[in-house]
Amino acid sequence: MSSHNGLVCFTNCFLPQEDGSLIEKDLWIDERRGVILDAQKTFFSRRERPDKVIDLGGNILRRVNMVPELPGVILPDFNVSSSPGLIDIQINGAYGFDFSVFDGDDAVYQSNLKDVAERIVETGVTSFVPTLITQERSVYPKILRLLRPFATVTSATVLGWHAEGPFIDMAKRGAHAPSFLVSAPEGIKSFEELYGTENLADSEDWLMSTGSESGVRIITAAPEVPGVMGTVEELTKRGVIFSIGHSIATSDIATAAVQHGARLITHLFNAMPQLHHRDPSIIGLLGASPHLYSPFSPITSKALYTGDVMSPVALTPMKPNKASITGLKSPVGSEALDEVETPPQTPIFKAHSGKNPILKKTQSIAGFSLDSSEFTRPFYEMIVDGVHSHPNSVRLAYSSYPEGCILITDAMKILDPNLRDGVHEWRDGKRFVKEGDKLYLEGTDTLAGSVVTLDKCVRNFTRFTGCTLAQSIKCATYNPAKCLGIENKKGTLRSGADADLVVFDAQGVVQSTWVKGKRVWTR
Repeated sequence: MSSHNGLVCFTNCFLPQEDGSLIEKDLWIDERRGVILDAQKTFFSRRERPDKVIDLGGNILRRVNMVPELPGVILPDFNVSSSPGLIDIQINGAYGFDFSVFDGDDAVYQSNLKDVAERIVETGVTSFVPTLITQERSVYPKILRLLRPFATVTSATVLGWHAEGPFIDMAKRGAHAPSFLVSAPEGIKSFEELYGTENLADSEDWLMSTGSESGVRIITAAPEVPGVMGTVEELTKRGVIFSIGHSIATSDIATAAVQHGARLITHLFNAMPQLHHRDPSIIGLLGASPHLYSPFSPITSKALYTGDVMSPVALTPMKPNKASITGLKSPVGSEALDEVETPPQTPIFKAHSGKNPILKKTQSIAGFSLDSSEFTRPFYEMIVDGVHSHPNSVRLAYSSYPEGCILITDAMKILDPNLRDGVHEWRDGKRFVKEGDKLYLEGTDTLAGSVVTLDKCVRNFTRFTGCTLAQSIKCATYNPAKCLGIENKKGTLRSGADADLVVFDAQGVVQSTWVKGKRVWTR
């Protein structure tokens, strides 16, 4: 039943706010335009009230005037919230389709992508960023051109693409194929040649053919890989979000990457050195002071790079299960595929005295350096499935920097809320083993993404951190939207934003999903 005047009111609900609070308030939308409205301004400008009112207790009321005390209507308990639609910025596939696999048929690929977009709304996701893991280089231009923003009237919105690799570190490659890892000897040109120049065009040029205002591109790379650091600023200028991940970067390098424009950390705690008090590495960015930075150089580990950390070091052709970085005195194993363990501490590079790229234009104060510009901490992703990170680690990170927390699934193609446990096919002759929310490469203990849904991450997050449901929802709506720079359109209940909505019950279970003001799924 559609509204005669296009105005719809959701009543008897709580609305999560951008600050993480929850308020009792009606929500007005224009179902014809698919946007959220400012109720007061709309009433005074149009002199109309919604002629369709949706009671989130389950009653759809038609009424001529706004009188919640209509005879015979029983108001529900205030235990239901209407939230912005969830946004997953790192998802590798779902419902049997792997975003990284392309058989040469554009139509088949797009049909499978559309199928995922239409089915994933059952998990409360109304926008997502398809993610490609490290592939053979010729695959990238073919797939990325198919991942421009789009949506159907019943689907979640495909926002763009996320390329996770191949400019990542061998030592923290995880399940990424070592033979496909590369360096960037020619800087941005290396990126263009691999991803395709048209896919790395300035944002406006890249989106010109679609006219979308919500198109995003994310690249996960390791800033210590030769040639990568020099691309961060240029990629950022083009509207690409640079995310630090699959990396062994020291604190100096990670901080420099952020100062050059890196805006995100890929799946915090995973595929990176663990927190060490002498050099907290990438994880330490969550605790970075906005003004003070210590030039402290810790004792290095046995594995050392020769020469200046910022100098180019060529990567030799890589073979499976072997580190082959020129200048590395001892091999660095992968925590995912090798028996050799990397040390828990970060320091893998020689200290480089007098050449710290982030200590320019500073003054020394009490042993620290006061930078002339304020340091902004990056956003960070977390897979809150209870497997990839211990609940205590999740709470520690969130307590340190709640404004930067983004929940992701990192889900693989077998993501399906109704999928049974067992062995499932992946690619290249490899298979997954699914045990609840755990996902391993068959025959190993290597974590290979996840099968957790984003709505379950939201519920887990409230248990792990002790935060409210509204605060947890913020980490899957407003925070990712703000990181992507689309918070005026997605992840918010602001006036003028897309009417992508999820109705949760008090336990955080999805009851219904709405896209552009239309209900596309209900429990």
